[in-house]
Amino acid sequence: MSQPNTAKHTEKRTSPMIIVYAMVIGILIGYVINTQSSTPEMAFSIAGYFSLISEAFLRLIKMIIAPLVFSTLVVGIAHMGDASSVGRVFAKALAWFFTASLMSLLLGLILSNLMQPGQHLNLPLPEVGASANLAVSSFSLKDFIKHLIPDSVVSSMATNEILQIVVFSMFFGIAMSAIGERSKNLLASIDDLSHIMLKITGYVMKFAPVAVLAAMAANVAENGISILAKFAIFMADFYIGLIILWCILIFIGYLFLGKRIKVLLKNVREPFLISFATASSEAAYPKILIALDRFGVSRKISSFVMPMGYSFNLDGSMMYCTFATLFIAQAYGIHLDLGTQITMLLILMLTSKGMAGVPRASLVVIAATLNQFNIPEAGLLLILGVDTFLDMGRSATNAVGNSIAAAVIAKSEGELLSEQDAMALSAKMDEEANERMHGAT
Repeated sequence: MSQPNTAKHTEKRTSPMIIVYAMVIGILIGYVINTQSSTPEMAFSIAGYFSLISEAFLRLIKMIIAPLVFSTLVVGIAHMGDASSVGRVFAKALAWFFTASLMSLLLGLILSNLMQPGQHLNLPLPEVGASANLAVSSFSLKDFIKHLIPDSVVSSMATNEILQIVVFSMFFGIAMSAIGERSKNLLASIDDLSHIMLKITGYVMKFAPVAVLAAMAANVAENGISILAKFAIFMADFYIGLIILWCILIFIGYLFLGKRIKVLLKNVREPFLISFATASSEAAYPKILIALDRFGVSRKISSFVMPMGYSFNLDGSMMYCTFATLFIAQAYGIHLDLGTQITMLLILMLTSKGMAGVPRASLVVIAATLNQFNIPEAGLLLILGVDTFLDMGRSATNAVGNSIAAAVIAKSEGELLSEQDAMALSAKMDEEANERMHGAT
């Protein structure tokens, strides 16, 4: 009996390390391609083949996101029992998300004023009239409502509009709970669907190390290591800000979870690394659900809070919005007084929620903000080259922030297993995984 346990624990320890090894090998391959290719075009062409591999992985993830979110969220809401329970969890989640967003935006504003990353750039600035070719729109309540409520759930699922899927799933789950016994068979079928989607997730995640290697190789092959040196101060300042944000989030988690926060962080190591290496929060979503299961978070809470978090609780992206906007203003020598900066923060608080789910959302939100404050949009061209490397940190931060939020809300609802029960559940999951692995061989 002790031997299988040893094997299981070894497997759990080495899994995140495989991701780290894949990242390092990918960086080395990308560096070789970038330095040994005869022309930049050749390096870009080779990088394109690696990008196909990482793109295939992200497409596989996107393929399962909509049915996974729908099935787990509907089952979770139906098991909550009544609309008042759903409303209470919804209110707690929104309160956490808006507080965390405000904190992240404020931290970015404070750090950019203290560090002044745009003051000593020593790089030629793009012409003021140059365009970053990003679709920019101003925030309006009408646009937000249109984005929030789907006109077709089929269309929402086809385009992976998570926020719209959440809205439909909430109505669907509450309605199922309201009609009681008549929905029993359908609920069982949707529950089966959620297990099937998690099984598919297991298959897809076996491909993760290869995708991580390919993503890192493509990024370094296209951009080279030299671009990191050019923007070293800006990137270092931003990552220092992210580390401070991680410490704040972990401290807040500690206030609610106590020493168990260490266990939670250990559980989310692998999804953290996956989201970092692929620069995609979505890539980590299925793994985070499983990590929260191991920690003892009830699936009816995690399946409700996590999809909402992916629309409203993008802590890393929020910090980047104020940080990058003030960086561009500093680079062009534009002084913004404290009142203007606070106004900017409040506008970003709203626009960031209105553009949830938009591709490259951080850059789009920043571009819209630059226009409103007469800061040259061309400044975005300064950071586009390193945005992927910055997006890695943003995505990983979003994954950590949402994990902590789900665990804290679960504890407040009495839906978090005790440490002993959680360890027993995690051991049972390991045992089942071990049996499946031996059964497959």
